[in-house]
Amino acid sequence: MTDRPDPTAATLARLVAKQEVADLLARYLRAIDRGDVEGLRACYLPGATEDHGGVFTGDAQAYVDSVAATLVHPRAVGTHALTNVLVEVDEDATTAVAESYVLAFARVRTPDGPVADSLTAARMVDRLRCVEGRWGIEHRTLRFDWNHDMPRTEGWLYGLLAGDPAELRRSGRFPDDPIYTAAPAPAGSAA
Repeated sequence: MTDRPDPTAATLARLVAKQEVADLLARYLRAIDRGDVEGLRACYLPGATEDHGGVFTGDAQAYVDSVAATLVHPRAVGTHALTNVLVEVDEDATTAVAESYVLAFARVRTPDGPVADSLTAARMVDRLRCVEGRWGIEHRTLRFDWNHDMPRTEGWLYGLLAGDPAELRRSGRFPDDPIYTAAPAPAGSAA
């Protein structure tokens, strides 16, 4: 008889940890896009640090403070898409390193005054830890890859999506977006 852990249980624990980390990264971007400042704060562990690619370096909660007003501004428009998520979990499934790519779309007021759109590609390299059953970011290193600024034109697929864009139902801010008001699916449902 051996004292080695069951390799199936260890593999399962690492797979669950990978999914929990991927969920955390998605919640982080959702919090940014929905203006959910407290949800964003909750993604970091106490004492976490942020290296935001030359924009900010320091305490992660100070980083959240530095962007909070922008995130909750009533005219803030942003969409972050998470792609190419690679999570490497340690043997005991309590620490991990994740590399993920992000495409960030933002609608901004330019220094000259008009509103314009900007598309930025970046990578997040996160050191994460599971503390008391909850995964959180311990340190983030963000690096910018490229950016494309463009003048704003809003034709909704050249008029093909909607006759009157004012009739489209749009995403909301925290706490009014459907993600915060939807009832959870019943256990065992296929929803």
